[in-house]
Amino acid sequence: MADSEPRIAVYTGSFDPITLGHLSVIVRSSRLLDKLVVGVGINVEKPSLFSPEERVDLVRRVTRAYPNVEVKTFSGLAVEFVRECEARVMIRGVRPLTDIAAEFTMMMANRHLDSDIETVFLMADEEFAHVSSSLIKQITPLASDEKLARFVPREIIGELRKRITD
Repeated sequence: MADSEPRIAVYTGSFDPITLGHLSVIVRSSRLLDKLVVGVGINVEKPSLFSPEERVDLVRRVTRAYPNVEVKTFSGLAVEFVRECEARVMIRGVRPLTDIAAEFTMMMANRHLDSDIETVFLMADEEFAHVSSSLIKQITPLASDEKLARFVPREIIGELRKRITD
């Protein structure tokens, strides 16, 4: 990549809902790049808590302070989305132990699909290494807003509570 080319990367996921772990990866990545595209994946075969449009809105809401972050939906292969975004780097957030094998498999598959796309792994911050969207769905009915704010951005707690009732 020439020095004059903008440094663009793509961070894909379902973000259903976005967690503080996701946000940490977004913030850390945005510091390294000229532009970070957050790709909200659409998988019609997987039931989701929020629609793709709602997930985009939630991610935009919590990333508005980062002018070099753009949020878009995509379906299909992540490597094709990365190309559409005129990027050659895919960012992946990794939680120790739980994600390594699956992420390595996906990286190798992506390399076979498009050998020019590089995958960069960012380890989750220690305080978020255990946080997953599945965990959020389990604890939301039980946790106070204050406790929930340890796992998800405060800006989305109201929307999360509307979706998850006990």
